[in-house]
Amino acid sequence: MTHVAGGKDDFQLVTHLTLTGSQVEIGRALTEEARRLGWAPTPADPIVNRARRAWFERHWPQHHARMDGAAAALGLDPDQDELALDGLNYIPEGSGCSALWIPPSAASDGHGRVGRNYDFFPWTTSEVMGAVPGPNELPMASRPYVITTVPDEGLASTVITMNDLDGCMDGVNSAGLAVMLLVADFASAAPPETVAPQVGVGSVQLPRFLLDTCENVEQAKQALLGAKQYDHGLPLHYLVADANGKAFVWERGRDGSEHIVEFGDGPLCVTNHLLHRHPDPMDLPEDTEGSFFSFGRLRTLHERSKGVTMSADDLRESLRAVQQAENPDLPFRTLWTTIFDTADRTLSVRFHLGDGRGYSEELLFPAAAR
Repeated sequence: MTHVAGGKDDFQLVTHLTLTGSQVEIGRALTEEARRLGWAPTPADPIVNRARRAWFERHWPQHHARMDGAAAALGLDPDQDELALDGLNYIPEGSGCSALWIPPSAASDGHGRVGRNYDFFPWTTSEVMGAVPGPNELPMASRPYVITTVPDEGLASTVITMNDLDGCMDGVNSAGLAVMLLVADFASAAPPETVAPQVGVGSVQLPRFLLDTCENVEQAKQALLGAKQYDHGLPLHYLVADANGKAFVWERGRDGSEHIVEFGDGPLCVTNHLLHRHPDPMDLPEDTEGSFFSFGRLRTLHERSKGVTMSADDLRESLRAVQQAENPDLPFRTLWTTIFDTADRTLSVRFHLGDGRGYSEELLFPAAAR
């Protein structure tokens, strides 16, 4: 475990955690780190919890094994039903974001790349909830982790997470599959009625589920169509791309319908509205107070990428064009910017150090430790 960006006086202090061994050993190590950060297992409905573990065992055995490691770290029976042994959550979740996939055919060097801005509140949890911050309370997004996991068997991966050590906001695996989450529909987002875990994959677990179990886009489509998924009132969608030059966006409609959105062999732009409801980037509505400039950001990314060949630096410049400004009247900041190279199986990222401080140098992480 090393600190790789920021310091005690910066907005973000970023930790890189590298874990090797069996999935059980990896789960134990993640749980020990989560406990250090204040996590504790939460009570669960025994019937639901038993069904959750059975679902993981059938569909996501890597996660099931890591939960056995969590039980070992906690001195618990892994078959107990009263406590949820995952959801290693240490800060709240949710974000606005912008992402752009450049396929190999549109890249100057033939490498498929995805770039994304991760936008989030620079506030404490108390401030987000409309209360006064507590003594020494840190902003909820101020301690992100980069986690490289190299299991004895199966796919290695590197992920970035803001709030959940067994979840993922951005990630790439050793097969070259890249996955990232974005808020899908600001207009329909609502406060959660419950945050209790349910059967299937939760919203921040879904990217890691794909990185653990899939090598390419076609496998990811089948995994998503076959998976049971849930969120807690904040609908997300996911950009998935692979080393073969394919990409799609996965999202759920307001009626629960499932959608795979593809743009053929061309750039794919994603911000924070449902693409299946607005498929034509040239025919988007005007932004409203509640849309958080989602349509305008997508227009900008589309106009910069259509019909041109783009280098990695061109992709970075496009993301800077939709980066959140350091405006005290606006509630969001771009907290990190990630570039995924699916051919090289790497991600590179710059972290926000605070208003007036700029960003860290760009850090490069392979999917598997070298």
